Amino acid sequence: MQLRYVFSELAQGLRRNLTMHIAVVLTLFVSLTLVGLGVLLNQQADRAAGYWGSQLEVTVFLCRDGDDNPACTGEVTDAEIDAVEAAVADSEGVTGYRYESKEEAFEKVKELYGEERFTGDNPAATADAMPQSVWVELADPDEFETVASRVQGLAGVSQIRDQRAVLEPIFTSLNALQWGAIGIAGFLVLAALLLVGNTIRLAALARRREIGIMRLVGASNLYITLPFVLEALVTAFIGVTLAAGALAAFMWFGIAEQLSDSLRFMPWIGLPEYGVAVAAIAVLGPVLTVLPTLVLTRKYTKV
Repeated sequence: MQLRYVFSELAQGLRRNLTMHIAVVLTLFVSLTLVGLGVLLNQQADRAAGYWGSQLEVTVFLCRDGDDNPACTGEVTDAEIDAVEAAVADSEGVTGYRYESKEEAFEKVKELYGEERFTGDNPAATADAMPQSVWVELADPDEFETVASRVQGLAGVSQIRDQRAVLEPIFTSLNALQWGAIGIAGFLVLAALLLVGNTIRLAALARRREIGIMRLVGASNLYITLPFVLEALVTAFIGVTLAAGALAAFMWFGIAEQLSDSLRFMPWIGLPEYGVAVAAIAVLGPVLTVLPTLVLTRKYTKV
């Protein structure tokens, strides 16, 4: 196979349908950016749930020294913790529970606010200042009152928090943004597929004479199809690159520079989550261009 001819046809094909290729690239750019945003928002929801718990959880905070609750006379004892866990285990609708120590709570705080604030001679807080807690998972969030009635008033219990009060507004907003981005991306993906189909049709018609000659001299289907596939890969590469750049700008200017500073109570996504989003669009981009190309070239290159 003469690669020189293949790359020559690639360059000619890109020039012949330049405006159509630009339209495909721009549509891919916008749709892949929205898909990437959907992936990032999904990971943000998972990260928030990992820190705050899920909407099916109830948090039972235990007494500590200097607790604001007048019912707390000091640090909760091991016997009181066992009593709380026993009451939780016997409560109706509980599917599981876990104990969180002072050290585990302190690690969460350091991850959220930055470890540098909690080191040195004058740290903002220490592990001893953190409350111990029991995180209770429910089969139905409406069972909160059942668990609260069993636990409230037990020795060593400071307060009980229904996670829905904290998380419902956050997750409602994240879900709305996520599905909105994915929904719009779906329409744009369809537009990209239609544009790819039109591009292949126009390119095949422009090369109809050359394709006929290649058929007469016994050229293989791979030899005829390869320039079209390479065009699809070029447009996919440019679209993915632009979308990755837009997601990087969102991560830097939107999250690192704005949200992470103004909303410090929320654990925000970072570079690993960005890598997952880029990997997702890096796979989706070529799929949206190469697969339709392989299907349609079988139709439009039959001369």
